[in-house]
Amino acid sequence: MGLFALEHKKLWRKTSVRVSVLLCFVYMVVFCGALSYQWFEFGSSNDVTSAFGNNFDGYAMIRSYQASADGYGGYLTDESFQRMVRDIQADDDKGIYRELKDNRSAVNDYLTQLYPELRETDNAYSILMEYYVDSSKLTGFYERRQAAVEEFLHLQGQGTGAEGEMLRAMNEKVEEPFRFGWTSGWQNVLGDTLPDMGVIMALFLAIVLSPTFSGEWHSNTAPLLLTMDRGWRHLALAKILSGLAFAVELFALLAVGSIAAQLVYLGTDGWDMPIQVIKLLAVAPMNMLQAEIFEYAFALLGAIGFAGVVMLLSALVKSNVLALLLSLAAAYGPMMIAQYLPYGLQKALDLIPLVGSGADIFRTNTFHIFGKYIWSPYLLITVPVLIGLACVPFAIMKWSRRQRV
Repeated sequence: MGLFALEHKKLWRKTSVRVSVLLCFVYMVVFCGALSYQWFEFGSSNDVTSAFGNNFDGYAMIRSYQASADGYGGYLTDESFQRMVRDIQADDDKGIYRELKDNRSAVNDYLTQLYPELRETDNAYSILMEYYVDSSKLTGFYERRQAAVEEFLHLQGQGTGAEGEMLRAMNEKVEEPFRFGWTSGWQNVLGDTLPDMGVIMALFLAIVLSPTFSGEWHSNTAPLLLTMDRGWRHLALAKILSGLAFAVELFALLAVGSIAAQLVYLGTDGWDMPIQVIKLLAVAPMNMLQAEIFEYAFALLGAIGFAGVVMLLSALVKSNVLALLLSLAAAYGPMMIAQYLPYGLQKALDLIPLVGSGADIFRTNTFHIFGKYIWSPYLLITVPVLIGLACVPFAIMKWSRRQRV
């Protein structure tokens, strides 16, 4: 334990580590968190002096969006949906502009996916159906959603067999009618901010942890290490535990900051809405809070797994630069080449730590293993951390062998 404490303290004393943590925190918590809520995403539009076109009034706008959505009874029914469309059309007739973040985009998504026959392609407002559609024809919302899910599964080649049965069984557990409120805030959290957390963490974990073992060769400390009472195996384990601890600490710092910003701006309103109000064709029976917990768990376990991979690569080479490049390639290389690979191989690459996405909970991706279909998020949250932990003994053995040489 004493050796671990010394290695951990040594890691945090490095200027590069402190700068990396600061930059990561500023980007994720300040820019993607507080400033995103207050300005970039939810500030009112039409500020010609702003680079983002928004005013610095996100807090007030979010409260107005939430209050507006709460006025429809708290549940998404045919009647409440019709009233939303009528209100949008009434405001348009009065010349009242509605912000796109005020559930306008969600309403249009529902219309285009469930009522395609009402779309008028030659209409001046053909892009936004809510401006012209006859609200009295908006009936059978959940029956139409069920039909749309079935059609989607067949188009994906998932409509028959054991895979289709598994996905339908998940969809049957989705409670109807949907609890409904303001959706744009949760869409920003679950669809943009949290899926990006792993991508950002990968960069700084690679910078901080890639010199873990290669740095010892760079500093020419091998002769000194061989004279230590407890030897290179204990030191290697201490270094690895220190690196894994750093990955957890970096995640905790980002998670606490992001959650604090979320609570200040969004509060807890809408935590019990199903994820289907963001993506109608999702089949997972999860609400917003459950989805957020999953995506945070995905980022945490992925960070631990990626830390293990980075430290193995560091043990394999003697150059800090090469260790860094290999670590970056492990995270970003699969993302760059995935589009050129067969679909099955693309899914396999998602199992590499921090390469996949926590947003897979909105999708119907599956893996076929040993004759059984497994919903992809189950593997995306378990396999990456197992890969990283499996790298640990190999890193110790490889570095130890090199030290003896």
